[in-house]
Amino acid sequence: MRSDANIAGPMTDPVPGPRTESMGVDVSRETPSPMDDTPIGRAAQLAVEALGRAGAGLPRPERTRVIVVANQKGGVGKTTTTVNLAASLALHGARVLVIDLDPQGNASTALGIDHHAEVPSVYDVLVESRPLAEVVQPVTDVEGLFCAPATIDLAGAEIELVSLVARESRLQRAIQAYEQPLDYILIDCPPSLGLLTVNAMVAGQEVLIPIQCEYYALEGLGQLLRNVDLVRGHLNPTLHVSTILLTMYDGRTRLASQVAEEVRTHFGDEVLRTSIPRSVRISEAPSYGQTVLTYDPGSSGALSYLEAAREIALKGIGISYDASQAHIGAQNNGAQNNPNMVEGIQ
Repeated sequence: MRSDANIAGPMTDPVPGPRTESMGVDVSRETPSPMDDTPIGRAAQLAVEALGRAGAGLPRPERTRVIVVANQKGGVGKTTTTVNLAASLALHGARVLVIDLDPQGNASTALGIDHHAEVPSVYDVLVESRPLAEVVQPVTDVEGLFCAPATIDLAGAEIELVSLVARESRLQRAIQAYEQPLDYILIDCPPSLGLLTVNAMVAGQEVLIPIQCEYYALEGLGQLLRNVDLVRGHLNPTLHVSTILLTMYDGRTRLASQVAEEVRTHFGDEVLRTSIPRSVRISEAPSYGQTVLTYDPGSSGALSYLEAAREIALKGIGISYDASQAHIGAQNNGAQNNPNMVEGIQ
């Protein structure tokens, strides 16, 4: 990961405030620095503690977990969730591959991967049967994180796949032929239920559904679940919805709380205890070709994605998630000064 000097924002100066030594001022060692209570000081402390939490590591799965991030509604945070969960898992020590299956290529952009038309991409894997290993690129900011980029050519793949043999399982065969050891594969799907999404569901074992905490996000969810059932019944009997993640949570609105309560009541344990708050930092990070974990590791969005990744990793090996530690961590990290953090880790 980038050094502190390369991280935008509050981490630019790891020791904020004036250097008293150079000024010759005799300061008592028992007197706390007044700069510790400044926003910059708190943000720097949060970033250091967040990175320390990520470096603690998590138990790795016995076999590669292939997770499909899908929702046919656009704007619910599929790509944001894919890249930030992938970065969080990689920072915890896992080897993670992101497969960008959206022709817009936003996941590739967020990970700083070049994806112009001449770059070997997932299109070549699906249509030209190119080995997946030839298109995978390492993410420079995060060790252990890799990406198979998408180019605009992928927009025509839906039509070209129609006439190909075994069109629904071409991604599955490409993943099975990939020989590099991986702990997680996260597939970012387009906002549709076409052949690209079907390819992802045939290749995956788990479906992660990001749900925006607004009413419209609940509409159409039934159709997505029916498609999962169809794929499970005819093409991939191991597929199941393992995770539902609430995104863009705004604790100041009653609607967000009502949507969250309804989703938790209906889906039960499939819904993560951690929800992702609305965060300017999460929105800003892709414009710098970064995830929020490297752009501002002490922000509420970064802490929430780290906690969500921890919860997903523990669920995968059958360990019960202890939400009390998330509350304690949020409080100790200055959540009382940042109400969005409490909303994101709940």
